[in-house]
Amino acid sequence: MSLAVGIQMDPIEGIDIDADSTFVLALEAQRRGHALFHYLPRDLFFREGRVYARVRPLKVRRKRGDHANLGAPELIDLATLDIVLMRQDPPFDMAYITATHLLEHVHPETLVVNDPVHVRNAPEKLFVTHFEELMPPTLISSDRESILDFRKAHRDIIVKPLYGNGGAGVFHVKPEDDNLNALLELFTQLYREPVIVQRYLPEVRQGDKRIILIDGEPAGAINRVPAAGEARSNMHAGGRPMKATLTVREREICEAIGEALKSRGLVFVGIDVIGDYLTEINVTSPTGLQEINRFDGVQLEARIWDRIEDRFGTRQLARPM
Repeated sequence: MSLAVGIQMDPIEGIDIDADSTFVLALEAQRRGHALFHYLPRDLFFREGRVYARVRPLKVRRKRGDHANLGAPELIDLATLDIVLMRQDPPFDMAYITATHLLEHVHPETLVVNDPVHVRNAPEKLFVTHFEELMPPTLISSDRESILDFRKAHRDIIVKPLYGNGGAGVFHVKPEDDNLNALLELFTQLYREPVIVQRYLPEVRQGDKRIILIDGEPAGAINRVPAAGEARSNMHAGGRPMKATLTVREREICEAIGEALKSRGLVFVGIDVIGDYLTEINVTSPTGLQEINRFDGVQLEARIWDRIEDRFGTRQLARPM
């Protein structure tokens, strides 16, 4: 089966080929004989009932400084593609949401991974609230008094933007810290959305585990240990990846959310677990494949493509003759 695959992502020229998950997904697709087309989110547009993109044929190789060849730009109707991988990085802003609306016009006839409707409906820090029994104590609010009451109840808290990513804007506010009011004033100036406040989990010093789920099933994990003096474990913020296996509690968490992910067409998902608590469900552009591959001697991108091809085949069979 040779498929035409569009990859909607940020500029491929600037990626780290030793860490980028989209890169290994592209390598695996190419190995399977699929034709690749690269385009940026801004190259996507709607005109007279059709969705188009200005794409460039793509070839990839694992060679630093020479990892991608892009052909001449060409305008295509996305309905002529078989698969679109929606892989641009957050922030989850109106541009991101607009892209999901445009891709909704071609999905599922062109299979979009992850399903754009459910990407739009499942922002990382909000989707997790549907699994309250798995979460740490959490408040989502713009109301200063509610935030102060939450702090009074839990004392040691984390404050972060609702639609942030990569650990940006995450603050650990300790019981003796006098800066919460100033911090809330700053958030009010920077964001129109509520903030998310959670009880601080001291277990984060032992790591924030990223677990990859493929079509709702756990496939591997890494532990991300924060640097000394740092509350954030994200690798963008200096977190150190370490080999990890799943605990009984983490398998329970995966089982509790797995069917909800699979039924929504969320094929490639990364969840974050600290101690016994689920903190985020990442559906936009999850990372971690290459780190898990190296620690566990696996190729998770191959498993993801197996599931994409299965879904594509099932969709083909379901079409009316």
